[in-house]
Amino acid sequence: MISGVATYSLYLHPSHSVIFCEAVAIYGVIVAIILQTKLESVPSSKMYDAESLRAGYAIFASGIIVGFANLVCGLCVGIIGSSCALSDAQNSSLFVKILVIEIFGSALGLFGVIVGIIMSAQATWPSKV
Repeated sequence: MISGVATYSLYLHPSHSVIFCEAVAIYGVIVAIILQTKLESVPSSKMYDAESLRAGYAIFASGIIVGFANLVCGLCVGIIGSSCALSDAQNSSLFVKILVIEIFGSALGLFGVIVGIIMSAQATWPSKV
């Protein structure tokens, strides 16, 4: 609170954290669309085949991994963004240094998306014959 009174530049710099958080939300939407296109109906005779179970668990694990990676990424971006705003109010030369740290924290979400896409690519359903 005191840092907002002590400096006038605080209104401009914290907006980058909002952009990083919106990117994390977009990551989740992209993976949800990809996973939705992977779903298929399976005949009841092949419901418990190894291939069906593998595809189902691959899609499930892909969603869980992307979700937890985005959760950790959001926490990281929020905490570092708050620290960036407060440290910038005290010493403006720290802004770029902490922004680089925030970019590395935001990369966690991107890594989760990459792993999720690779895992969902392994999901192949059995033929319906």
